[in-house]
Amino acid sequence: MSSQPAQASIGVTGLAVMGRNLARNLARHGHTVALYNRTGQRTQDLVEQFGSEGEFVPTYSPQEFVAALERPRKIIIMVKAGAPTDAVIDEFTPLLEPGDIVVDAGNAHFADTRRREAALRERGLHFVGAGVSGGEEGALHGPSIMPGGSESSYASLGPLFEDIAAKVDGAPCCTHVGPDGAGHFVKMVHNGIEYSDMQLIAESFDLLRGALGYEPAQIAEVFRTWNSGRLDSYLIEITAEVLAHTDPATGKPFVDIVADQAEQKGTGRWTVQTGLELGVPITGIAEATFARSLSGHVDLRRAARGLAGPDRTAPSVRGSVPDSFADDVEQALYASKVVAYAQGFNQIQAGSAEYGWNIDLGAVAAIWRGGCIIRAKFLDDIRAAYRAESTLPTLLASGEFRTAVEDAQDAWRSVVSTAVRLGIPTPGFSTALAYYDALRAERLPASLIQGQRDYFGAHTYRRVDRAGSFHTTWADDPRVEHEV
Repeated sequence: MSSQPAQASIGVTGLAVMGRNLARNLARHGHTVALYNRTGQRTQDLVEQFGSEGEFVPTYSPQEFVAALERPRKIIIMVKAGAPTDAVIDEFTPLLEPGDIVVDAGNAHFADTRRREAALRERGLHFVGAGVSGGEEGALHGPSIMPGGSESSYASLGPLFEDIAAKVDGAPCCTHVGPDGAGHFVKMVHNGIEYSDMQLIAESFDLLRGALGYEPAQIAEVFRTWNSGRLDSYLIEITAEVLAHTDPATGKPFVDIVADQAEQKGTGRWTVQTGLELGVPITGIAEATFARSLSGHVDLRRAARGLAGPDRTAPSVRGSVPDSFADDVEQALYASKVVAYAQGFNQIQAGSAEYGWNIDLGAVAAIWRGGCIIRAKFLDDIRAAYRAESTLPTLLASGEFRTAVEDAQDAWRSVVSTAVRLGIPTPGFSTALAYYDALRAERLPASLIQGQRDYFGAHTYRRVDRAGSFHTTWADDPRVEHEV
């Protein structure tokens, strides 16, 4: 171990863009930050470029890094998820002492976080999976932070994280989410909602262009108008900027020279997979994830390009698309966003119940109001809804949201039917409306599905007029029913 005296209140290892910016954020807020990177040049570059922003302690070995930290040591790991994170944990664990805290601030799968937390707990160490949202700018200027782990670890880490987090009305966008993997679970769902939100915004753009013939610059102005109302959000704001941008090389709208193939890093897929495992119908997030997947299947799309569709120029197809259609799209976008957030919060509810996390949904909504990618004005309303009723079954049943969605439904249906008539794909809007209609239906056709399952597999069914499970002897005598 180095003889250098311990002087740093926290350390950051992994100094790519996110790790570097998080370290700078901590230093800017008066915290002395120890730095370590496997490539020493990155450590040196950070100190040379940004050393004037605060106190940094550059180190060039794991031993020197650990020795520079005050006890209990607090180490933030900012490396690629999966095996690289495990490798860093294995490298540092032997150098640590009981009570020290290891923080994974990357996009780890919550199941990995639960495994790591249990393993380090056996060694007397605290492991904290902390979701961090806001991208590289958020990491530098104030992200939304979603830490899990033990309450005692948050007692030590909380003041630092709350210090560097985004602030809304003076409140930090950081809270102790819950034990072990709760923080990374909530961050995963955040990203799933982000997928859905972005898909709905993209469909709105496609509708305004395909149905009304608006150019990207015109649509940018529409989005700027929307951003001054109930749709006020970071994603709507940046959408207007992207649509207004002109490609300097060609002079064309920027959005027209970008390949229409959206990528993903896996968190949307994790959200859908976990939704299936928990039995939570997060249909909006699933459709958004599949829409990205479809966009990337270039060969499949090329093979299907000759398939017939409606002639958008034919009067019989176009019908009447009034100028007020843009207002209808705004209504449909708002209602569909409410569905997406409702489904996401339902998934957090289910995960909290499954793993015993006791997550405060109102607190989650509060820390998503600033710093994170899905920050939006109406998260204040979501926070209020869950604080008024912590066990609220769905946001769609909450007074203000219920009224807003009910008021929007005629426009919402008009938008979806117009999209179908013109052949404009709107999987996000369509699945959100189907979910809304399924929730409000007095009866669903699942009764027929139960009959089919009983017929071919003797899976039994329940009746509406008496308790128990039953099976009909379809092959022998359908008049005979047995209680199972």
